[in-house]
Amino acid sequence: MKKRCSLISLLLLFTLVLSACGFGGGSDSGKKGSEGKDTLNINIKTEPFSLNPGLANDSVSSNVLRQTFEGLTTIDKDGKPVEATAEKIEVSKDKKTYTFTLRDGAKWSNGDPVTAQDFEYAWKWALDPKNQSQYAYQLYYLKGGEAANKGKGKIADVGVKALNDKTLKVELEKPTPYFTELTAFYTYLPVNKKVAEKNPKWYTDAGENYVSNGPFKMTKWKHSGNIVLEKNDQYWDKGAVKLKKINIAMVNDANTGLNMYKKGETDYVGEPLDSIPTDAVPSLKNEGLEVDPFASVYMYKFNTEKAPLNNVNIRKALTYAINREAIVKNVTQADESPATKFIPPVIHGFESKEGYFKDHDVDKAKEYLQKGLKELGLNKASELPKITLSYNTDNRHQQVAQAIQEMWNKDLGVKVELSNEEWNVYIDKLHGGNYQIGRLGWIADFNDAMTFLETYRDKDGGNNDTNWENAKYKELLTKASVEPDADKRIKLMKEAEGILMDELPIAPIFFYTMPHLHDEHLKGYVLLGTGEIYFKTAYFE
Repeated sequence: MKKRCSLISLLLLFTLVLSACGFGGGSDSGKKGSEGKDTLNINIKTEPFSLNPGLANDSVSSNVLRQTFEGLTTIDKDGKPVEATAEKIEVSKDKKTYTFTLRDGAKWSNGDPVTAQDFEYAWKWALDPKNQSQYAYQLYYLKGGEAANKGKGKIADVGVKALNDKTLKVELEKPTPYFTELTAFYTYLPVNKKVAEKNPKWYTDAGENYVSNGPFKMTKWKHSGNIVLEKNDQYWDKGAVKLKKINIAMVNDANTGLNMYKKGETDYVGEPLDSIPTDAVPSLKNEGLEVDPFASVYMYKFNTEKAPLNNVNIRKALTYAINREAIVKNVTQADESPATKFIPPVIHGFESKEGYFKDHDVDKAKEYLQKGLKELGLNKASELPKITLSYNTDNRHQQVAQAIQEMWNKDLGVKVELSNEEWNVYIDKLHGGNYQIGRLGWIADFNDAMTFLETYRDKDGGNNDTNWENAKYKELLTKASVEPDADKRIKLMKEAEGILMDELPIAPIFFYTMPHLHDEHLKGYVLLGTGEIYFKTAYFE
């Protein structure tokens, strides 16, 4: 853990850092005089995990990629997929073959034309198991995609092929009603094949090798410091882009982030870019705080291969003993809903808030604890193997962890140690299975329950991390994926959710909201309930 330092020293340090990075001061600073300016200042609170679309697996990275890259489709302000790099989309009668025709004016930031080969290259690169893409499973919709990623098929046989520079043919394993939503997702973004083959590490720094095809291009990346994006004059729709520059800070302290906003050093604070201090939320509701619904769940993951979390009754005891209502009322305070199910109620077909167990059911929790102890050959909670709860460095995560740590100790007599790391270290720890209990949020990649449920389909799935797998669960998801009747499909997915909530490799805690503040002159940005934010059409009036 980092050494503590006084608030004055901390603020002075960040003031110096931000001034050196181009934040603070100058004609673009402050709320006063922000009318008509052309530079946006924001904070993403931490270093992106990766700015390679094929490796990115987190909201921090994705919110940068959404400004710098563009897929075959994009999502409009109404949450619907629309043509983007592709100007025409043809779908076969059996809904299994898509033919995308690219725009004539689509170019990379270095002036190269965006080609169908760039999409084919990017998708196959992510599926190649040697590249270890955590989100490769998002491409399993492609014919032969899963087989190739698991070493049971050839990459060359995957159902994506450039017929020529402007035509991309895509064959799917089965009809997928939300496929044009998927093609807007960052794992489906293109990569400049010529640049990537010449320099395999093209994505690690700003410069001539980092080329993108979106409304903005990255011109500076000071690692753990800041990122600078500038308007991409090669972008096919550059006339719609009003901003000339986006300055992105990486300040991982919510109080400092809010202070930056209040001082006019940033123009937006809060979800989905960074977070607002939980203690500040109540007062900010009287200062124009906006709170939008969010298709996202805050949860704890259990490593089901690490004792004592390999015992389902111990997992149930810990899950049932959490007082979610107290957490959202006294800790997070941003109108979140207690979660006793996995799928957020803003997802189509899952609008009911009724869950699978009672919140803070201490009697049931104690009952399951005794069952678990007996199965482990133990007599009391103090005999349990050491349990560590891990979270990435963040004030809110710390407060939630401390509250739950106290609940488990008070109600069950279970003592838990807390551990925290910076994001990149933490996410590597989870993906490597080097944890017992770890917090994570899951944001919908598209508005369908499958984006949540498929994460836990396979034990070795890219973002599973729990080492849990269930044959019946997999069978239900397989059936749901080919079920043409919408109501029957939802019923199958709800049955699968029931299995997940019975075996509890995860403990849902609350459904997020998106509290945020923005400069009153900032207009035109697109914020979606799935946590996507686009600044392509943003401007200061």
